[in-house]
Amino acid sequence: MDCIFCKVITRETSTKWIIEENDDLIVIEDINPSEPTDWLVVSKKHIVSVNEIENDDKELIWKMLLKAKELAKKYDLVGSGYKLLINVGKGAGQIIDHLHMHILSKLKVKNSQRF
Repeated sequence: MDCIFCKVITRETSTKWIIEENDDLIVIEDINPSEPTDWLVVSKKHIVSVNEIENDDKELIWKMLLKAKELAKKYDLVGSGYKLLINVGKGAGQIIDHLHMHILSKLKVKNSQRF
């Protein structure tokens, strides 16, 4: 498979951008950020986009939202505000065909703990 996110998950490529990881998700910094904080909550299950989500994936999607909320609180993004963004398809700006959600904030997070 030629998916860069799958390669990060399996450690076939650099992991220096990892912020957090659990059994279902990996959170990484966007290498081309559109805001001072631009993190990606990435499903470890390879799903191309929202268009490919199945009913069995609803718990995974819920976990993605909860992880975003947890990180926003942990890194003090709640007070200043943040956005969650999922691009669906090339025409909407989805560059990598693997389900992921951006956590975006104008506040630059300092000293985020990484692996």
